[in-house]
Amino acid sequence: MANLQSLDFTTLVQRMVTAVQASATAAINVTIGSVLRALLEAVASLGIWLEAQIAYVLTITRAATSNGPDLDSFVNDFGLYRLAAIAATGSLTFSRFSTTGQAVVPISSPVQSADGTQNFFVTLDSSNPAYSATLGGYVMIGGVGSVTVPCQAVTPGIGGNVLAGTITAITSPIPGVDSVTNAADFTNGMDAESDPALRARFVLFINSLSKAIKTAIEFAIMSVQQGIRYTLTENYAHNGNYQPGFFYAVVDDGTGTPPDSLVTLVANAIEAVRGLTIQYAVFKPQVLTANVVAQVIVAPGFDENTVIGNVGEALTNFINGLTVGVSLPYTQIVAIAYGISGVTNVRNVTLNSLTADLSANENQTIKAGTITVS
Repeated sequence: MANLQSLDFTTLVQRMVTAVQASATAAINVTIGSVLRALLEAVASLGIWLEAQIAYVLTITRAATSNGPDLDSFVNDFGLYRLAAIAATGSLTFSRFSTTGQAVVPISSPVQSADGTQNFFVTLDSSNPAYSATLGGYVMIGGVGSVTVPCQAVTPGIGGNVLAGTITAITSPIPGVDSVTNAADFTNGMDAESDPALRARFVLFINSLSKAIKTAIEFAIMSVQQGIRYTLTENYAHNGNYQPGFFYAVVDDGTGTPPDSLVTLVANAIEAVRGLTIQYAVFKPQVLTANVVAQVIVAPGFDENTVIGNVGEALTNFINGLTVGVSLPYTQIVAIAYGISGVTNVRNVTLNSLTADLSANENQTIKAGTITVS
């Protein structure tokens, strides 16, 4: 921001009093409570307000100090827009007490969290064995008491990332279906792109305006959607063979198994900025499973089951948060366990039955497998 010299109220009044006395040919009364002093203080108050307005205008005239709608307005002038929020997804299990006949869970069936704060709807998965295009939903045939179907939050954002067992209300009756629940957490919900993230991407955008450079490729990938993790490898084929003039990207959405549609979107984005005759390809990452075994000693006064559960959750979240190409240090497992309140000792730690790091190359991502904490 421009170097604006601002003065506080007292300094403004003192300087005006000094100026008035210096210009007067006779003694004047500028003591506190006098009419002239009151006029000077009123002018000083207006000066403070004008300073604040000038400072505000300066903050919204550059991306580094703008926020919210002001930042949007700034970057929109360059054709750049904030990335939208992403709805959380997961699976629901619908059940019934009587298995006589058949029941159908229609696509778009609405459900709700137990506290009523989050709404969800059933989504289409034509590969689900229970799906019937004719009936427009997922079928429980006679003798079958439950069906598990995909679901998505109505409102995009992190609020849809609910815990397992919290979606229990069917808000529109489904004939023959009695209950619903989510056996696992709903994940991948993200709020709209934050101001710091948008500023960082704006810098990348400016640097990418010269097309056919690495920065342009990175900007294109990052602008497809939020939460993308990627690596770029130059002059080598995906199989590791040296291939000049070729590059490839490995992209992930945080799950380790991104949909084909995401790979297509990234490929299309790269196509728009790649150099003439430069060849490229986009791949999903290879998933490496991290199976962890650890024994923790719990301090007196702590509930052992709670502490063990917290350690397991922390390890799972850390491992699943590793990006493409990032390895898992063996010692980090111990460090995470010690970071949980109530843990006094960590013993017998193994990572995939070894006491060594789990390395990932630029084509691989590490995800949590079986996490056994005792």
